Amino acid sequence: MYWNKKMETMPVKEREKLQLKRLKWVVARCAKNPFYKKRFKEAGFAPAQLKKISDLSKIPFTYKTDLRDTYPFGMFTEPLQKITEVHASSGTTGKPIVVGYTKNDIENVWAEVMARAYTAAGATSKDVIQNAYGYGLFTGGLGFHYGALKIGATVIPVATGNTERQIMLMQDFGTTVLCCTPSYSLYLYSVIESSKTDMSKIKLKCGLFGAEPWSNNMRKEIESRMHIKAYDMYGLSEVIGPGVAAECEKQNGLHVYDDHFIPEIIDSKTGEVLGPEEEGELVFTTITKEGFPVLRYRTKDISKLYVDKCACGRTHPRIERISGRADDMLIIRGINVFPSQIESVVLEMPELEPFYQITVDRVNNLDTLAVEIELGQKAFEKKAELEPALKKRLSDRLESVLQIKADLTLAAPGTLPRSEGKAKRVIDKRKM
Repeated sequence: MYWNKKMETMPVKEREKLQLKRLKWVVARCAKNPFYKKRFKEAGFAPAQLKKISDLSKIPFTYKTDLRDTYPFGMFTEPLQKITEVHASSGTTGKPIVVGYTKNDIENVWAEVMARAYTAAGATSKDVIQNAYGYGLFTGGLGFHYGALKIGATVIPVATGNTERQIMLMQDFGTTVLCCTPSYSLYLYSVIESSKTDMSKIKLKCGLFGAEPWSNNMRKEIESRMHIKAYDMYGLSEVIGPGVAAECEKQNGLHVYDDHFIPEIIDSKTGEVLGPEEEGELVFTTITKEGFPVLRYRTKDISKLYVDKCACGRTHPRIERISGRADDMLIIRGINVFPSQIESVVLEMPELEPFYQITVDRVNNLDTLAVEIELGQKAFEKKAELEPALKKRLSDRLESVLQIKADLTLAAPGTLPRSEGKAKRVIDKRKM
């Protein structure tokens, strides 16, 4: 199914003409903003240099620090009286990043791309959508909300937390689509299992999961345990919020809605634009946003770009699911380690639960890596018998994937911290 068949199946060459027209429009808009005007001058860039879509690479990058340095409204390209909604990050690492939307940005960009994402996952106006993302300054909740309204579905704006209430509403309201972080979906289901809920009252058919990196093995875990289709969602506040890219029924990469957001993959160190299927850092340029456009915004998310036509018929490019973040990457004894690599190994082993804690420390000037993982209930009951062989198998597999040894602890079921939002799985004591 398509929400906007014309745009989603548009021939690539035709879309490139549209992209260039929109790119020129947004660059001209940004050139009037003091921040971009100065950045263009420093880089020796002029809007007149844009003759073809590949000239995008001539535009200077935008960084997260730029958004903090211009706090709160320095990168807006509309006066505040035309901004109808404002969102912001938590600001835990400094001043928050503030983003703004005009009425058009919400109705014709954000709601539009989210409607495409819902439709690609099989959601229709007949569905009951339980939105367990946070509402408020976080963009997630309202992004999913606007898209659900756009397709005409029934929305349960339950937000995060209160798991028992989530389960009650899921049963009583007949929820068919669940929207939340992937880690929370597994936590939610573990509570359903432990509470002996009547599964015949659970009508879920699919889930739209995002806001944190998750592996394909976690997808398999969610789908097998919850008996639903689990779709990956990608977005970030700086670009629009959720809805930048989403999976279709083929689950073969996330379609980037590039009539609104042009993606690039670059080498994080050199800034060089990489070719299709080369791994690097995702960069986005918004070409339809009025209130808060960004040009070549460096996301720090690591992925690959695929430009071949998907079997679903959509002609948008696709990104591979996020494997990690360049700035969240752990460097342990000179080796790059992403938490998602560890998660993938954990979920390969049926004896283990998908709950784990990674601790990095420095002892006698040497980095150490410790991983604590929960055993499943059946494996825990036979821990004495199973532990030696299981730890050996797990240790060997982790070393093969990470190229570094980890100190392993197998914990009892239910003993590791649970999260109702984004899972916090890494403790890096080297920074303390």
